[in-house]
Amino acid sequence: MKIDRRHLLALGASSLAVTFPMAGVWAQEGGLRERMGQVGSFEDLQALAQEVAKTPFEAPQRVPSRFTDLNHDQYMSIRLAEGGKVWSGTDLPFRMAPFHAGWLFPHPIALYQIGSDGTQPVAFDPNRFAYPQEIPAPDQGETERLGHAGFRLFDRFDFERDIAAFLGASYFRAVGKEMQYGLSARGLALNTAQFGEEEFPIFRAFWFHRPGPESNAIIVLALLDSASTAGAYRFVIESGRSTVMDVTASIYPRTELDGIGLAPITSMYLHGENDYSKRDDFRPEVHDSDGLVMRTGAGEWIWRPLRNPSAPRISTFSDTAPRGFGLQQRDRSFAHYLDDGVYYDRRPNLWIEPSGDWGKGRVELVELPANDETVDNVVVYWRPESTPQPDQPVTVGYRMTWGTEMPDRLPAPGRVMATWTGIGGIPGEERDPKVRKFVVDFTGGDLARLGEGDAVEAVVSGSAGAVRRVACRPIEELGGWRMNFDLDPEGADSVDLRAFLRYRGGALTETWIYTWNPKDG
Repeated sequence: MKIDRRHLLALGASSLAVTFPMAGVWAQEGGLRERMGQVGSFEDLQALAQEVAKTPFEAPQRVPSRFTDLNHDQYMSIRLAEGGKVWSGTDLPFRMAPFHAGWLFPHPIALYQIGSDGTQPVAFDPNRFAYPQEIPAPDQGETERLGHAGFRLFDRFDFERDIAAFLGASYFRAVGKEMQYGLSARGLALNTAQFGEEEFPIFRAFWFHRPGPESNAIIVLALLDSASTAGAYRFVIESGRSTVMDVTASIYPRTELDGIGLAPITSMYLHGENDYSKRDDFRPEVHDSDGLVMRTGAGEWIWRPLRNPSAPRISTFSDTAPRGFGLQQRDRSFAHYLDDGVYYDRRPNLWIEPSGDWGKGRVELVELPANDETVDNVVVYWRPESTPQPDQPVTVGYRMTWGTEMPDRLPAPGRVMATWTGIGGIPGEERDPKVRKFVVDFTGGDLARLGEGDAVEAVVSGSAGAVRRVACRPIEELGGWRMNFDLDPEGADSVDLRAFLRYRGGALTETWIYTWNPKDG
């Protein structure tokens, strides 16, 4: 697993944690570890999380400074030793490899294995790691203070390349069949839209149910903790063409969670075809994801292209009983990125599908300005209308699908494949630079069955200004349809746009949503 921008956010968890007093269950280390060692099921973990939530938050201990002082290259030089994976040399279909604590990950977490012989700790053992000459292996005294920072999972299809990794705060990632990492997920988001006040919960311990020889999935439990809440998480992880995680999360608030975000996704968008004027890069596009996709409770599909804004932007999409949302990388052409180092064209999508009725709330999209691709500047999550309160636990379930393919059971209409913008008007005539032209390309669904003579129409509306020169037509080279229109903002500071293609009174495509403002172009 590549260590990159998302791990910088682990510093946010660390700096937040040290501001809180050490008391309660965490001060009783022996008792806590005894309780952890008794967790043999999700119900046991729920009871432990509820107990933890009734005590003040305490920061975890730090590993010896010579490991926290390591830089990126030094930390990465500590390798997993031959045979260092848990379950190496067995006939089990999964392997687990711990991450060494250090660098940006100064707090050791607890790892446990649940098997037929009960719950056993996965103790820190320096023999699992190969230390370079300039970083001597820890002595006995250091070993007692060291630990694991997280873990990677491998499956029987490839015991050398990992399919999922949990590392830093409550962050985790997974891959699809392309075995390419990209965007991240988190256990919980807190106060993300309250800039400067975001809280980063941490996973303090993990439990692994020992899989059977014929198992297609592995069950992982996790204890979440932060100043505002504790939580119990259950992940059922199954690999294949896509990696699927069925998640159950029980949240036990310490305080009112007004800024809670469920099933949060974090990604990066630097520049793309809809804001190429900002580019000073040989690569035409640089992003892990290019749009937010939603399926509302009413069944409408919505596509919102991502932007790198000039100032922090929060977009909200109210809904009841949402059917799903996620971030996607729809542009899969290498020629559109020209990056032979990190291959943005291979980045996975992540689709969140709620289990049961999530009630009223909103999908909240946070976009932050970024001038470098090492900065995660996009976050999206579900924010429930009702605020979780202390002594009122909240349990939610959802399925996460990681990879380049959407679940087969979710047939979608025609999809937006690209959004282009530029000066409006007609070439050869006098043109007003304030008028903007929008071009949106659609493919898929029933579009390929319709031609120039069919009564396909573009439906476009704006919250302000005037929409003109609306047109749509099939483009053989694209294998789809193109819609274009001009927007005259007529002095408006911002215009919310909606558009889709319609045929015989029914929607042919998902709904394209865009917010234009003059600062972003």
